[in-house]
Amino acid sequence: MKDSQARTIYLKDYQAPDYLVDRTDLTFDLDPHATLVTSRLKVRRNPAVARAEETLPPLWLDGSDLELLSVSVDGELLPAQRYQEKPGGLALSVDRAAFELEVQTRIAPEANTSLEGLYLSNGMYCTQCEAEGFRKITFYPDRPDVMSIFTTTIVAPATYPVLLSNGNRIDSTTTEDGRLRVTWEDPFAKPSYLFALVAGDLQHVEDHFTTCSGRTVKLQLFTEARNIGKCAHAMASLKHAMRWDEEVYGREYDLDIFMIVAVDHFNMGAMENKGLNIFNSACVLASPETATDAAFQRIEAIVAHEYFHNWSGNRVTCRDWFQLSLKEGFTVFRDAEFSADMNSRAVKRIEDVILLRTSQFAEDAGPMSHPVRPDSYMEISNFYTLTVYEKGAEVVRMIHTLLGEEAFRRGSDLYFERHDGCAVTCEDFVVAMEDANSADLKQFRRWYSQAGTPVLEVTDAYSEANGEYSLTIRQHTPATPGQNDKLPLHIPVKIGLLDESGSPLPLDASGREEMVLHLTEAEQTFTFNGIASRPLPSLLRGFSAPVKLRYGYSSAQLQFLMRHDSDPFNRWDACQRLALDSLCKLQQQYRAGAALESPDTLIEGFAAVLDDVTLDPALVAKMLSLPSAQELAEQEGDIDAAAIIAVRVFARDAIAKALEARFLARYRALDRRKPYTPAAEDIAERSLKNTCLTYLCAAGNADSLTLAKTQFERGENMTDTAAALAALVEFGPEEQSENFLETFYQQWQQDTQVVETWFGLQSGSAKFGALERVQKLMSHPAFDVKNPNKVRAVVAGFAMRNFTQFHREDGSGYNFLADQVIALDKLNPQIAARLVTPLTRWRKYRAEESGQIRVALQRISDSGKLSSDLYEVVSKSLGQD
Repeated sequence: MKDSQARTIYLKDYQAPDYLVDRTDLTFDLDPHATLVTSRLKVRRNPAVARAEETLPPLWLDGSDLELLSVSVDGELLPAQRYQEKPGGLALSVDRAAFELEVQTRIAPEANTSLEGLYLSNGMYCTQCEAEGFRKITFYPDRPDVMSIFTTTIVAPATYPVLLSNGNRIDSTTTEDGRLRVTWEDPFAKPSYLFALVAGDLQHVEDHFTTCSGRTVKLQLFTEARNIGKCAHAMASLKHAMRWDEEVYGREYDLDIFMIVAVDHFNMGAMENKGLNIFNSACVLASPETATDAAFQRIEAIVAHEYFHNWSGNRVTCRDWFQLSLKEGFTVFRDAEFSADMNSRAVKRIEDVILLRTSQFAEDAGPMSHPVRPDSYMEISNFYTLTVYEKGAEVVRMIHTLLGEEAFRRGSDLYFERHDGCAVTCEDFVVAMEDANSADLKQFRRWYSQAGTPVLEVTDAYSEANGEYSLTIRQHTPATPGQNDKLPLHIPVKIGLLDESGSPLPLDASGREEMVLHLTEAEQTFTFNGIASRPLPSLLRGFSAPVKLRYGYSSAQLQFLMRHDSDPFNRWDACQRLALDSLCKLQQQYRAGAALESPDTLIEGFAAVLDDVTLDPALVAKMLSLPSAQELAEQEGDIDAAAIIAVRVFARDAIAKALEARFLARYRALDRRKPYTPAAEDIAERSLKNTCLTYLCAAGNADSLTLAKTQFERGENMTDTAAALAALVEFGPEEQSENFLETFYQQWQQDTQVVETWFGLQSGSAKFGALERVQKLMSHPAFDVKNPNKVRAVVAGFAMRNFTQFHREDGSGYNFLADQVIALDKLNPQIAARLVTPLTRWRKYRAEESGQIRVALQRISDSGKLSSDLYEVVSKSLGQD
């Protein structure tokens, strides 16, 4: 099954490039079937690796799916014996240390379904070059440590009036035959992965931003005409991000223009190409009528993320792809802090931790487990993972926690100053933090090289006679593939202590009520004096480290923390722990064949949360949400999907019926009709209102379904409309649900993003997302298997978000996913490799399900020659590599 070109690349084998490219001049003569690309490179021997009186090594140029037309050096056409095409690129014999190289290639954008390199999306040309897409455009040293000044000329028919690339536009003409010719120059050296080109019949909205130094920057957002009314939120988000980056990090934008382009066909969320960000349409286009609150917040975060990359990724970039988290982890941390400042800080932190616990922890415990900085990879696209992004951000957050805000800013200032215009490593980032603050982070660096999720076991002791309270913390990181023995990490554990009334206790002579414990050994004891009575510890506040915490809280103690902890994250976490305990007990009853008992302790805790009108409604909504099936699965040694499904439904319905009056009262208090805004306060109210609506419908009262129907028919904004439709589909009579779904589709069938919402609502529904419906959706006229967003909405919606239907006892869900992965691998290997994830943890399930999942995975393995993307994931999952 192995791709003949698949090979493992190791960090230890890194070597600096033999040659550098000072300037890159590109000319594109666009044609769907035969685009002509001419590259002119000013190449010189890298002085860092050159040796006196040496024989010049060959120049290696990466290339894939290219038709080579000619190669010239200093204006002379090279004879065939001076170069050789090989799998993966072109090797040139070199007889001088500096020269100008010209290469002509031909490519077919219309046939490029991988969506890497230059391709067509709805008749629009666009590029995606990270990580290794540029080699599908022309032969080039396609590696991040080769940085060059780019000039790009685009020639196209007049039917493509908008021709864009990186930097500032320096020329625009019309050729004698009526074609348009536009030239762009980017004055900042960049690696090829940051190159971008867009050509199409597009419209744009325009605004301006005045930087802190008084410069005026033109802001433009391009999209197809039908979407031009959905750009305002992204533009506002961009301006907020630009101002925030100046105020918090002192980073000013450096070009005269900043552009964003919305593209329907895109493998990722967005791409930070210098000065010309290319976005998946779903991550940039929004209006109250067509996008939910979650979409508005996601757009705000992604726009900020890509903009922040201008410094943390573009001006300072990665030396090699093993350092991917250097730019991504740092930038995810920056965008998370931005989102926290723009919205509810507590809720943002909760959402990030939910993602970590349900998905990144699973990745850490699975066959693709790898450190934040991997030691090796076969296909770099497989390492755009939650470990690199989200855990990488947690590593940066821990440095922020250990050093403090002001010290962290000093470190980031030094990092940008020291490495501006350079390609660097994760060590360079940490060293800047150390040097700026005279800090020692030597042990902390293990977070970059050691895989797995640490487990903290906490015990305590109290001496009433001495007024002394102690916490003993033991750390242990389980073995992961290739790493059996783990060293102790430097872990920041933020804590507080509460007295019997819930008031915070002073932790030392200074009177501070919260502190960060520096856990550096396998076992450490921390002692606090002057404690008058036994306290209750509030541990790992704000989730100060990406670890699993074990402490024997009783149900009563968890309820106490829910009511009194001053740390909002830990109030939520106590609620989640209480829910997990209740659901785990129900699973034991289910597996024993006993009658399920009402989770009265959990109901009591939820009632107290509902009754507390002083809490942020967004936090209340999060506290009232039961742990997902995926999170429950992570608590089990052998996952019993049937038990998880049964007890979640039982607990949900029991809570809904017991607290129906309370849910109704909160719903009515929040059901205020007013103009839509994506302001944090309004989002918070809608989130709690719709949480209450879901519980009301789960209680089975016909009047509650009437409430949902009324909210759906009002159609005041997509947040409320989609929430009402989801409740009607999940809890209403089947025939009526079908009618509501059809009504929704007929109203929104012309809007791509709303149709994707419609797809996802059905494929992810426990009731309506049966395999037969999902298969029917795949034959729907609006479905396009070449569009990653449609695939994610339907296939991933079923396999990754529909725990109930995907884990059907007959194994048909697993077989369906295997079929889709095999087919997609021939079209878009990146999407196929990501889609196979639900099958990779087959060992974690109970024997029957485990066997069925493994059979499906083996069938993918046996299906023929796989792409290197898919081969790596499947082989590691089966233990064949």
